[in-house]
Amino acid sequence: MHGTYSVTMGDRGRLVIPAELRGKAGLVEGTPVVLIDTPGGVVLVSREQLKSLVRADLAGIDLVGELLADRRHRADAEDAA
Repeated sequence: MHGTYSVTMGDRGRLVIPAELRGKAGLVEGTPVVLIDTPGGVVLVSREQLKSLVRADLAGIDLVGELLADRRHRADAEDAA
């Protein structure tokens, strides 16, 4: 279940993440987190969550195949010139 948690920016830009949310997210002292600036606002995720998001976005994409096709296209264009 998703929740909304209100926090207040403290001195030196510090935020306290509520204990309940830390527990749900598996955030413990020393957990690396990443702040992502999006058009919809700032998103905080753990580094592991970010890795999972990136992997999910890249699932099914053949990056090597796309790179090779691009290289072949450029080579063909150079040969035609």
